[in-house]
This record gives sequence, structure tokens and C-alpha cells, in this order.
Amino acid sequence: MDTLADVNEIVHEPTEEFVESTNVWQFMQEHDIADYEELIEKTCGEVDWFWDELVEYLGIEFYEEYDAVRDDTDGPQFSDWYPGGKINIAHNTLDRHARTDSPNRNNVACIWEGEPGDVREITYHELQRESNKVANALEERGIGKGDTVGLYMPMVPEVNSILYGIFKVGAIAVPIFSGFGTDATATRIEDSECSVLFTGDGFYRRGSDIVLKNTADEAIEQVGHVEHTIVYERLGTDAGAEIPWDDERDEWWDEAVLTQDDEYETKELDSSDEAMLLYSSGTTGKPKGIVHTHAGQLMQCAKEIYFGFDHKDSDRFFWVSDIGWMMGPWTLIGNHAFGGTVFMYEGAPDYPDPDRFWEMIDRHGLTTFGISPTAIRALRQYGDEWLENHDLSSLRLLGSTGEPWDPESWQWFYENVGGSEAPIINISGGTEICGCFLMPMPIQSLKPCTLGGPGLGMDIDIVNEQGESIVDTHERGYLVARDSCPSMTKSLWSGDERYLNTYWSTFDDMWNHGDWAQKDEDGFWFLHGRSDDAINVAGRKVGPAEVEGALMDHEAVNQAAAVGVPDDTTGQAVVTYVILEGDVTGNDDLREELREQVGDELGKPFRPREILFVDEFPKTQSGKIIRRAIEAAYTGEELGDMSSIENPDSLDKLEDAK
Repeated sequence: MDTLADVNEIVHEPTEEFVESTNVWQFMQEHDIADYEELIEKTCGEVDWFWDELVEYLGIEFYEEYDAVRDDTDGPQFSDWYPGGKINIAHNTLDRHARTDSPNRNNVACIWEGEPGDVREITYHELQRESNKVANALEERGIGKGDTVGLYMPMVPEVNSILYGIFKVGAIAVPIFSGFGTDATATRIEDSECSVLFTGDGFYRRGSDIVLKNTADEAIEQVGHVEHTIVYERLGTDAGAEIPWDDERDEWWDEAVLTQDDEYETKELDSSDEAMLLYSSGTTGKPKGIVHTHAGQLMQCAKEIYFGFDHKDSDRFFWVSDIGWMMGPWTLIGNHAFGGTVFMYEGAPDYPDPDRFWEMIDRHGLTTFGISPTAIRALRQYGDEWLENHDLSSLRLLGSTGEPWDPESWQWFYENVGGSEAPIINISGGTEICGCFLMPMPIQSLKPCTLGGPGLGMDIDIVNEQGESIVDTHERGYLVARDSCPSMTKSLWSGDERYLNTYWSTFDDMWNHGDWAQKDEDGFWFLHGRSDDAINVAGRKVGPAEVEGALMDHEAVNQAAAVGVPDDTTGQAVVTYVILEGDVTGNDDLREELREQVGDELGKPFRPREILFVDEFPKTQSGKIIRRAIEAAYTGEELGDMSSIENPDSLDKLEDAK
């Protein structure tokens, strides 16, 4: 790797040819917008104009035109976007592309690869026929407008047709992460009260058969509600364990769905009709049911894929995610709105070898690749040699989300995967908007770890504790939205009180997103972790991400996790766990060196009280470190529901750390 750049150094400069090839540059030319600063000022300052203009510009089809861009009579908290309009996501992502006169009819909507190496391709015509069968199967079981339908599915191509079939009948899709255990799955079934659940017998992970159906059954037994379970057969006779079965409730996919008629007339729905119920993965309290609408979710996902990820007809788009996380539906809806091709992968990123992703990018000619920073840190640890025999030149853009970067891993991703040419579109928003508050445009120069600036059409600011804007003072403050956007949750499934208290109660008429943010002197925006995760040492606050970043600035450190623990003297103290580079051995001298490094960068109060060396952290399947598990392992507190952990054995290693 070249000399490590500082976060204040611009390392990516798009060529003039690349800039003028982008969709966002074309938009700027058509609207006489001179530069990036004017683009943000106009789209984020004239919010109603932008979201109105976008409908025709992106070719989004309403069955009936809307009466106004929005009705915000009740304030930004309850904006009604595109009132009077009739629309359906499935019409825009599927039906119009499958028409006999559409050039996209025989285009590939989804390329799928299973962990064992099996590959399938599904065209828009084929996907529409199967989605129609799903819709007919749902109606046969009494599902209609406003009913909830669960997807506790492995990452198989059928998640496409299930999602769109649910949209077609006007029901509400409830994606549930396939890695969840019984309690987490039961909580979501109980809250959404879904009477139909799609699941699978299981899936493959690191060469093993993971049985899914038994967890689904245990969750249903715990909370009820589900009257019909439709089971997709992925493992079949390969299953290492017997698949439990209830003859009164369970049906195989082939019998329940594939026997249905492949014609269906998609329902015309109000713009504000609910399309999807996504659950947040909060660390305290019951998960929040985030309510998304047909018009809002479609518009946000399509906008971000078209402008931020510069959609081209030839793109093959791969984002490492499960259908149960926001990025799963976001990927499908955003790309399929334009007749694009999505790549899906079932298994682990390093199985059977650490080059699985690089090999698939090479073999399938993938053009866009999105992944979490933690996953990149883990893959980087295997060494550069795993990339050397793979041609990654098909990649035009890279993407990342989920957590702050460290500069070294960002630059490794940029240089080794992107060839020092593909920009990293590092995005941040949330389940609550099924999209991004912050998002670089591909026309921008980039510094390591930056998130560029506000997403188009998003009125974003940074404020202090009094709610006063400090964005231009370059201080760290709270990331807020001063206005709504079409995809912002219309409330929470559990009701308005928790919705208002969670997002709108900190500042007057401003959405508090809970992140520390900062805009530097050159106009680049950065995040510094969750404001509600702040570690308070003797009245001084620091974000875990800042401590982790300081540790990862040391050449011996590959990954780090920081938590706040009780301390009799200072109230809280910083404790860190560190994964070292492969050729480094941990010892007391290195511990002291790392403590001093944190002290030098952040101040002496934040020097870790203890530094412990481990081989791995507990992570979700999408690669996020689960800090609450680390904190509980250290303090000896109850872990609570750990069903989302990809590697449960790591918990024992935390307890044995030295």
C-alpha cells in the first residue's frame, strides 16, 4: 500500500471524463447548476421542487398523478408526500420492465450465487411471472391491502418475487434477518402480527447446513399469529437435521406458490399506503417498527442508486446484505426501478477461501460493490496476495455504510479493491429513512473516511445542544434533519408517542439522528459515531469510534472496539479490545504504547484503563461489531438477546481475553 494519507488529504480526484459521464452531472447541466455546492444548495434548500422534479426525471410511474408534492399541515413530523397519487412499487420495479414492448423484458434482474457455487439468473419476465404467483398465493390465503407478511428467508433469488408479490396485493412486507434466533424473530412476528410467514428449510454457511425452519417454528410457538408458513426448499435432502413440520400450517413453496396462475393485476395504491415494516436493531428496548410507504421508499431508493451510485444500464450491483437489513430491500428497489441487475450471494465472505468476494467480482464482472468497514478490515487481515490473481477492473464504484471507517482500511479498500480509481461512496442514514442523510456524489473529490455531504433533497444540519447550527464553525455536533423527506418513516408501528419521543423531542421541529457529525474547512462531512454511545469520563465525552480510530492509527492494530465501563473515580472508564495484525504479538509494552497513542490523540483522560487482545469480535452477519456484547462480557452483565451474532464462539474468547 502507498504511504497512508491523512484524513485531511484529498486522495481521490475524479477525471473530467468520468465527471461528465455521471447522471448527477447531466442533471446539473439540465438545470443550469454550476457546481457541487450549488447542487446541494438547490436540492436541499428547495426540497419540494426537487422531489417534484425527480418523479418525471427518474421516470417513476404513478397510476394517477398526485395533487401536491406534500401536505405538511401537521409539521415535518407527519408530512404526507405525493397526496392524491396512486402508485405501486412493484409496478415500477417489475411490471413495466416485463411488458412485451419493454427492452428490459429479457434483461437479467438478479444473478444469484450460492455458497457451494451454484449460479442462477432470473429475467424480469421470469421474475414477474413468479411474483404474480406469490400474489395469487397470498390472496388465496386471505391476504390483502394492509395485512403484514413476514420474510424470514435465506438469501435466495425467491426473496425478489416474495417482496414484489407482497407489494402487488397491497400487503406490508416484514423482512426479518435470517441470522436472528428465536427471541428476535418472535419479537418481530408478535409486533407485526403477520399471519403468513415465508421461510426456508435452511441455507449454507461456511460449508455447513444452517437449519432455519426450526427457529421459525419456535418463534411462532412463542407468540402465535402465523397461520400459514410457506417453506422454500434450499437444503432439501442435504439437510443435516430433520426439518420440523406442521401439516396444518406448513406448505412447501413448490406446492403453495409454483402451482398458482402467473397472471395478476397489481393493485393501485395510495402514495401513503404502507409497503414495508423494517425493524431497527436498537440496543435497548423493543425493536422499533419503521413504517415505509410505496411512494416514499421507491423515490428515495431510486434517487440514491441513480445519482449516488450513478446507475448505468450495464451495471451489475452487489451490496453485501441480508434481505432483513435495510440495505437488502434498498438494493432491490433502487436498482430494479431502472431495470438494473442485482447480484446476490448466499454465504460467508471468506469461504472456502478469503478471496471469495474478489473471485466473484472477477468472474461475474460486477461494477458496484458495497460492504461494511468491519468486513473490509477482516478481509484486509488475510493479506494483499488474495487479490493478486483477480481482475477487479470491472468495478466503477465502491460503497460502504454501517459505521465509521479508519483511514488505513479506507485507503486499502480504495487502492487494492478499487484500483485507486473507483470512488468510495460512503453513505449514512438509517432504517428510519431507508436511505441516506449523508452521501458523496461521484463527481466529488474525496478524503479518506468522508461521507461527502448531504444527500440530494435532504435538509441536513449539524447543531449544538441548544439546537443552533454549527456546521460552518467546523465543530463536532449533532446530525439533524431540518425537514422531512418522502421516505422518512410516517411514524412507528407501535404508535406516534414513541416516534415523536425518539426522533423529534430533542430539538424543536428537527429530527435528531443520534450521530456525531462534523464538516471540515474544505466542506467534507465526517461522522464520529453515535452520540448516545458516548463514553463519559469525569464529565468529558468521547465516542467509541474516536478511541477505536486512534488505536487503529497504530500499525500493529487491525481492528479495535471501545466500550465505557463503570469506574469509582471517573464515573466511566474506557476499556478496549484489540485485534492485532497477523504478524504482531501482544505484550505489556504494546499495551502501554497503545494507551499513550490514545492519550496523545484524544487527551489523557481517555487513555484506556485496560487493553485486551483477542482474535475476533462478536459481529452481525453484515459485519457490524456488537459493542453491547463486548461491554456485557467485560462487566459480567446479562447479555440479553444475542441471536444476531454471526460468531457466538467469540463471546467465550472475550471472557478469556488477556
